Amino acid sequence: MLTSAAAAGAASLAAAGGVNVVSPLVLPETLTFEENHSFWSRALPSPNPSLAEDLAVDVAVIGGGLTGLSASYYLQNKRPLRSVVLLEAQRCGSGASARNGGMLLTLTEDRYMQSGSDFALDKRIYDLTSGNIRALRGIAVAANIDCDIETRGALQVCNTPEQFLEGREYLAKARQSGIPAELWDRHKTAQALGTDVYAGALFDPSSGQVHPGKLVAALKAAAESAGVRICEGSEVRHIAEGPTHRLTTSAGFTVKAKTLVLATNAFSSKLGYLRSAICPVFDYVGITAPLSDAQLSALEWKSRIPFNDSRVETYYLGLTSDNRIHIGGGPVDYCFNNGTAEPASAQQGYQRIHQELLRIFPALQGVPFETTWSGVVDMSLDQSPAVGVLGKYHNILYGIGFSGHGVNLTSLFGRIIADLATGSGEQWAWLPFVNRLPPYIPNEPFRWLGIESALRYYRLRDPNTP
Repeated sequence: MLTSAAAAGAASLAAAGGVNVVSPLVLPETLTFEENHSFWSRALPSPNPSLAEDLAVDVAVIGGGLTGLSASYYLQNKRPLRSVVLLEAQRCGSGASARNGGMLLTLTEDRYMQSGSDFALDKRIYDLTSGNIRALRGIAVAANIDCDIETRGALQVCNTPEQFLEGREYLAKARQSGIPAELWDRHKTAQALGTDVYAGALFDPSSGQVHPGKLVAALKAAAESAGVRICEGSEVRHIAEGPTHRLTTSAGFTVKAKTLVLATNAFSSKLGYLRSAICPVFDYVGITAPLSDAQLSALEWKSRIPFNDSRVETYYLGLTSDNRIHIGGGPVDYCFNNGTAEPASAQQGYQRIHQELLRIFPALQGVPFETTWSGVVDMSLDQSPAVGVLGKYHNILYGIGFSGHGVNLTSLFGRIIADLATGSGEQWAWLPFVNRLPPYIPNEPFRWLGIESALRYYRLRDPNTP
């Protein structure tokens, strides 16, 4: 969503210099946790008790979303005798992990259905990410939790004829590298989706969709079965770094840990980390009640394949196993100083996605959303994720910047974090996201000015935006 235009705009504004340095001191960030009332949250597991004692462990993981749960699971599996504790401020899945659109996508946002400069590398990343979808299915089966994982594929639809021509260029390069993409014309796309508003679509047979709340439940069960201790309602307020870190919770208990994993994503800056690498933006999602047989028949979404469009601020849609349609995305909101409280403009966001739903499927006129929700996701300026090691003692690990591909990438990065933490990270040296940080994002007010300027530019450029 936020690419080089934002970086250029913000960086030029940051030339004012001194204000950029003192801004975090003058404008300290505030932390707000919004209650997760998404449809997916109904399937989240019951929360565990809060931490009620001081601990000394080998690894402390902060954050009980998909990144933290997968990292702790793989860490414990690699070293069964190692002690791992996961500290979650609210309940597992309370953040973006159970507020998303449930799409299981291959590749990364900056490489998905786009003509890059190194298709051999793209193919390798494609194989890695499609293999990780199979790994997630295996974890769910082992946990005996049906996560509604469907791998019928996914479509990226073309909003304009020009984007369809760009799809032809991508397809030629993708096929040369071995990526099994397909290009569908307007007629085939309309037959599959039941709408004729698109000029065509690129089809990825390895992608799919999942119930995010059930996936959180499966990963939590897997981590606990492996021996991870999970403490929910245990917000970390302070971190004293060292060869052994000392974490203090809001209740005053301490955890000493030799290795720290930051699985805090959009909330990372609240603990003093990664502020210049990512920014939190609000995404909006809505879901209908289950459609009747007559409504479903009128819809003619015969393939049931999830899809997203080709805008910069993309819309994405899916159809659940019990015949609910959900749609999310579109214009995002950034709140000044990395704000995490739902903005006053949220209702406009919900109205936009409902308007877009009716534009795509006019037969749904009169069908309201059963529920809507929003939440912050962490975005990097180059739409590329990052995973690696931080700190003077090289014992702080992170995974950030998933930019719409997090349902799949978070668990993959959990595997990578475990390998980096246990000394076997060299196998990931080929992956361009390892031990990198995204382009620099300046402090306020330049951050807000740069992001808002970029978003306005994208909205002028994007086709068919209501």
